[in-house]
Amino acid sequence: MIICFDIGGSGIKAALARSPSELTPLGRVPTPLDDFAAFVGAIRGVADAAGAPAGTPIAISITGVVDPATDSITVANIPCADGRRLGPELAAALGRPVFVANDADCFALAEAVEGAGRGHRIVFGAILGTGVGGGIVVDGHIVNGAGGFAGEWGHGPVAATSAGNPPIAIPRFPCGCGQAGCVDTVGAARGMERLHKHLFGIELPSTAIVEAWQAGDAEAARTIDVQIDLLAGPLALVLNVVGASIVPVGGGLGKVAEFVALLDAEVRKRILRRLSLPLVVPSRLTLEPGLVGAAILGFTENAA
Repeated sequence: MIICFDIGGSGIKAALARSPSELTPLGRVPTPLDDFAAFVGAIRGVADAAGAPAGTPIAISITGVVDPATDSITVANIPCADGRRLGPELAAALGRPVFVANDADCFALAEAVEGAGRGHRIVFGAILGTGVGGGIVVDGHIVNGAGGFAGEWGHGPVAATSAGNPPIAIPRFPCGCGQAGCVDTVGAARGMERLHKHLFGIELPSTAIVEAWQAGDAEAARTIDVQIDLLAGPLALVLNVVGASIVPVGGGLGKVAEFVALLDAEVRKRILRRLSLPLVVPSRLTLEPGLVGAAILGFTENAA
């Protein structure tokens, strides 16, 4: 049995897992952002109310990067936890084993074990939500490299400076990570909005651009064409390096089947391996993949 949490900047969701596929929701509480004692208290309150035996392990999916060498976490949107050795500190405070992993890694783990990646040895989970992220799972285990940054294909100055058919020049937009020209600046929702404004001088939310594209709007179609071109090359390179045989896509754009199908077609044109079947696919676990991934993490790590 595992008490699993999915922690973001606005809320903490929790469930009691008897297996990775058998989760009982434990509700949602606000995330204390500036008071670590309150943060610990919120987790303790949910864990104590779960009705699990004393000492039941806790597994956490969180929007932050965990350094496997030090257990320290970088989580800018939860300042009270930023820079702490979150797992060990929570374990000491709560008197339970605590396992912590990045939310994109937990998404990839959930899809690898219970979702679209089931039966595949190497899975790359790609997040196309507000920004671009990802995680690598091999043989049912998260690959967590130096610094905790494995799978972060959204960052690094690798985005093309021209894209689309016909090609159009794309600026090297500054990225929140401090670099310029990252895939994160032109991928996913905010990237779509940035590209549409660059192409047509119009500010629209990504949902409106997608709806216009689906309705046959030529300007929205142009934006989608440019964005797919910008995403497909870096993702193909990732797959050539990692060797994943399936890429479940999560986040808001992962729910747009037509978008994922276009990305899949372009990626399969650019990888070394030739495939007739889809490679880049919508995620299958649309309900609480963070909690499912945390549960799998807990059962795997607790048995180690």
